[in-house]
Amino acid sequence: MTCRLRLQSILGVSRSSICERRFSPARTKPRVWFSTSAYRAEVGMERSDRSKVSDGMVVVGDPQLLENKKAAIRNAGPGKLQVIADFDATLTKYRINGCCGQTSHNLLQQSNPEYDIKRQELYEYYHPLEFSPIIPIEEKTKLMVEWWEKTHALLIEGGLTCDDIKKSVESATIEFREGVFELFEFLEEIGVPVLIFSAGLADIIEEVLRQKLRKSFKNIKIVSNRMIFSKDGHLVSFKGKTIHVLNKNEHALDMAAPLHDHLGGNDGPINDNASVKKRTNVLLLGDHMGDLGMSDGLNYENRIAVGFLNDNIEKSIGNYQEAFDVVYLNDAPMWGVVELVSQICSSENH
Repeated sequence: MTCRLRLQSILGVSRSSICERRFSPARTKPRVWFSTSAYRAEVGMERSDRSKVSDGMVVVGDPQLLENKKAAIRNAGPGKLQVIADFDATLTKYRINGCCGQTSHNLLQQSNPEYDIKRQELYEYYHPLEFSPIIPIEEKTKLMVEWWEKTHALLIEGGLTCDDIKKSVESATIEFREGVFELFEFLEEIGVPVLIFSAGLADIIEEVLRQKLRKSFKNIKIVSNRMIFSKDGHLVSFKGKTIHVLNKNEHALDMAAPLHDHLGGNDGPINDNASVKKRTNVLLLGDHMGDLGMSDGLNYENRIAVGFLNDNIEKSIGNYQEAFDVVYLNDAPMWGVVELVSQICSSENH
């Protein structure tokens, strides 16, 4: 059975109706593929009027380059592919019911609200420094480590528990994009590893996956900050090197923990870290220009970078279409990526 046919089985649709399901009005409005040169003509607007881009549109800056990359990855086969994905506003929705959804960073509520206030104060001080254009990268990196370590210390001092995490996720306004479950299921079936990179907390991300998707995927690794709890469920320390916004890349892979080890999967990991690094074709998913650095440290041969531009489209579309191979606009669902994976994982030539 080819990968494309397996995808049809997962989605429960016929071969001829895959695209129809992707573009079903119940899920998303129709998307339009267009190149940079055809941009204005295809949408019928000038560059200065990009705010009129309709929901669900897709920008492909260089269609021929994209096709070349797809062909190269397809010819190498799924055994050479890995998926690297950001979590917040990439796998999850940017907006929910018209309002900005919560992230894995800000949904956590401690039993003692005093510590929530203290963490917010740290955010208000350090967050502007993160985006300051005048602070040298070496100094900024030290500031980010300082911010993360102070935040982690407050979580320990405030007596964070496993139960706090579960309750926080239960009450959080956070949802996965439509199609994420099907994407994970298909990638697991064909043995393609998924590395979810986050400067947040692995334990929170795993709890979101557990509560929202209700399935353990043995091919997923969380590359994030790992908590260590006491026997009575209180946070006592953090494992390994601190992962922050400026070192969220494949250099941090060695401290990644397989998701199924924590969610109760019975099978062993399909890939250890060494074999993941041998997968030199990459599908990268992110919502921020900085997410392109997630593949730093990996000597990849081909990389398709998919960007989700959720907001400020008029100001950011130019930079995004130059940096990413494919850009989905307006908080689009994941169905386009599902179709892309089905194309590059076709086994018809193997």
